[in-house]
Amino acid sequence: MRTNRLSRSLHSAIFISMVLPTCHSSAQPAQSRQQAQPGQFAWAAVDQALGRPGTTQPDGVRRYSFPRSDLAVQLDGVTIKPALALGGWLAFQPMGSNAVVMGDLVLTPEEVNPVMSALLNGGIHVTAVHNHLLRAVPQTIYMHVWGEGDPGRLAATLKAALGQSHTPLAAPAPPPAQPPALDLDTAGLDRSMGKSGKANGGVYQFTFPRAEKIMDRGMAEGASMGTGTSINFQPLGGGKAATTGDFVLLASEVDPVMRALRSGNVEVTALHSHMLGEQPTIYFMHFWGVGAASQLATSLKAAIDKTNVQR
Repeated sequence: MRTNRLSRSLHSAIFISMVLPTCHSSAQPAQSRQQAQPGQFAWAAVDQALGRPGTTQPDGVRRYSFPRSDLAVQLDGVTIKPALALGGWLAFQPMGSNAVVMGDLVLTPEEVNPVMSALLNGGIHVTAVHNHLLRAVPQTIYMHVWGEGDPGRLAATLKAALGQSHTPLAAPAPPPAQPPALDLDTAGLDRSMGKSGKANGGVYQFTFPRAEKIMDRGMAEGASMGTGTSINFQPLGGGKAATTGDFVLLASEVDPVMRALRSGNVEVTALHSHMLGEQPTIYFMHFWGVGAASQLATSLKAAIDKTNVQR
């Protein structure tokens, strides 16, 4: 009889422990997941830790650029400008008094594991390591990162990790008040792409945010956090350009976009993930093309039209 009572008591205890939450649950309090409104977050600690000012986006995300201006990367006879395909970046999204950081670090093969170890030791997650380009010399590898917590601490860890590479860490010179004109028909590109681009570092850039909301760990991650399709044009003279970037796709869009790019004679150079656990799951398709800028734009817009982007 005593054995039966003991068995029932143990069974009850196990059942209660399965049903009731424990005091050390890893779930985040609701307060910590609240996103701050634009202009309400103090970024001085992050600017100081990273050694450069960031740019606050309209959605309140603070972005920092780490271009690999130290590398002379060539592909198909094109010397790639950092803004075309070598622009490492970090984006901090306010979350109460803390922040979430996502980013893309541009590294040489020898730098990958020293940087990775420094990130992991500092509590930053590495969510992808892969190529974006083919045939580039020297080869570049792209490391995507994610972290959550005190923004100053996150920034210090990321700065220390970048110190394991040859990424230039000195604060860049401010851009000229009047950037030089691009040797491209930018008005024609705007018409072809169906929206206005912007000049940045000698490159003409377009971003197409997804129409649906991309959620990651309970937070909406907009285009400023790297979830928007990015298309870049670098002028080569005579109406020609090199283009690269990445399409952000649902699974159902992968094949139609790939077919549209190849039909337009644009190379598909990579297909992979940048994030872990986002909903809906998104895939990133990188591309490369060299030719008449107007023809490239027509091919890329045909691929864009296969996706659910904001119009």
